[in-house]
Amino acid sequence: MSKVEKISVSLTGELLAEVQDAVASGDYASTSEVVREALRDWREQRSRKELATARLRRLLADAEASGYSDGPLDFAAIKAEGRRRLSPSAE
Repeated sequence: MSKVEKISVSLTGELLAEVQDAVASGDYASTSEVVREALRDWREQRSRKELATARLRRLLADAEASGYSDGPLDFAAIKAEGRRRLSPSAE
């Protein structure tokens, strides 16, 4: 088991009440247990975000490497074409 160190953490009254309620309900044995679980969840969420960001960067790099480019996109022209295709007279 890792060395355990004590730290001091300041919480808002609302967060403190939630932590105390979690202990009082029996869901957790101590406030430290609540904080440890919260930190484990935070670490896991952070890891998922890092993986998602890395995946998006790979997809962007793949898209850029595909070589297709007609220059900057003309969003007004794209929207106009979409409206033309959706209009009843286009059928």
